[in-house]
Formats: sequence, C-alpha cells, structure tokens
Amino acid sequence: MTILVTGARGAVATELIALLRRRGLPVRPASSRPGDPSIATCDLTDPATFPGVLAGVSSIFLYAEPSHIDAFVKEAVTAGVEHIVLLSSSAVLAPDAETHPLAKPHLDVERALTAAPVRSTLLRPGAFAGNALAWAWPIKSGAPVSLPYPGSYNDPIHESDLAEAAAAVLADPALSGRAYTLTGPESITCAEQIGILGRVTGQDIAIRNVTREEWKTEVAGYVSGPVADALLDWQRAHDGVPTELTTDLERLIGRPGRTFATWAQEHAAAFRP
Repeated sequence: MTILVTGARGAVATELIALLRRRGLPVRPASSRPGDPSIATCDLTDPATFPGVLAGVSSIFLYAEPSHIDAFVKEAVTAGVEHIVLLSSSAVLAPDAETHPLAKPHLDVERALTAAPVRSTLLRPGAFAGNALAWAWPIKSGAPVSLPYPGSYNDPIHESDLAEAAAAVLADPALSGRAYTLTGPESITCAEQIGILGRVTGQDIAIRNVTREEWKTEVAGYVSGPVADALLDWQRAHDGVPTELTTDLERLIGRPGRTFATWAQEHAAAFRP
C-alpha cells in the first residue's frame, strides 16, 4: 500500500521520501505546485485535488493546513487510509494555543484528525534548524543580523532528523497513534547560533540589537503583524531561559539528534558571499 507524502518539495518531505524509498516502501510524493511529472498534485486548499491523490493510499504524511481539513479527512477515510502522520508544532501545547496565530492552525488540524476514525500520529517539533536561513541574506551581504532578543533560547531540530522520526512512525505501527514533542539535542541562544555560523563560514558576523518595532519593520514584507508579535513574545519569554528538551526524538530514531553545528556545516554555502 502506498504512502502519500504531502508538501513533497519541502525540506522534511524531500528527505522523508528518500528514506522511505530506501526502505523499499511505495511512496506517492505530492505538492500543491508539483513542477515535476513524478510528483502528484495535492493542494490542501483545494478539495478537488483530494480524491485522485488519495486513491490506493494507506498512510499519509501531512502538513498542517486547516482550511479544508474536514474534507481531506473525510476523503481519506473514504479512500481507506489507515494512518495519518501530522507535522504539527509544539506551539499547540501553549496555554494560549486557541488564539495563538502560529498554534491555532496546527491545533485545528490535530483536532480534526483525533476526532476522525483513522489512526493519527502527531509530530510536534519546536524550532527548525532551517529557520536560521532567515539570516542568510544579511550574513552573505556582510550586514549585521538584527536580533531583538539575542539571548533568547530555542531547541533547533535538524529537518533530516524530523524526517527520520516520520519514517519511523510510518514504518512501525507500534510507534503510531500518539503525540511526540520533538526537540533538537541542545538549547542554544540566537547569538550562539550566529557564532556557530560565523565559525563554520569563516566570517565575523555582527549582531545588531534592535527593538521589537524595528524588527517588525524589517520583516514586514514576509511576516504578518500578528505572527511577528507571536514570534517576538516567544523570544521574549525565552530570553535567558533555556528551553526544555525531550527524549522523544531519540526514542524514535535511536540516537541523539544532530546539533545545530552539524546543520550549519551542511548549509554553510547558503551563508557565504
């Protein structure tokens, strides 16, 4: 039976597809904008694309898009899908998740899955190591990186480790049907991540301390106001406060996760002039 992998062009899904194929499992990569005849069309905002892509599918790796999640789940059940693995977010565990602009979409999808007559597994990562790519442009151009809270901690998880976790729960039914809070192996500050990027790229990367409003102005072209405020509030709450790490990732993949330094080494070219 086939495993449908949505968001096939994303970093996690790309690695997951490769892992599943190496295990000899049949995979159907899908994307809202395939751009490749080997990738099926599955636009999670367009229910018309659901029936065709779900035909013959037994398991799904799903990105959290709430706009038509009830229709997607209904079609999946009709198609005979047995297991859905959701890439959710640890933000759903926050006390204000119901109104939080980052948590609410994931929470809505989680609720739709857990209410459905299909087994679901919830993967709840915190910060992705790849979030550091937001700093690539200033670093490449020799400009300082603007940080409102340089001492804010997070727990960056390598996207390949997240793909391994997804592959593990898709391949082993004994691991499925529960929620996992996934963190990287270390809690480090934004400033420490900048320092690591400087060492692996051989550059002296400066940090410019900015106010909340200055940062919001800088990111206004690609981060909405409510999301920017939510990110800033999270950083402020973790300024000088290490994030709590879990062992769920190691439990799923059988080893500690890759460090941010490992991710930085692998992606150093993205930060070099």
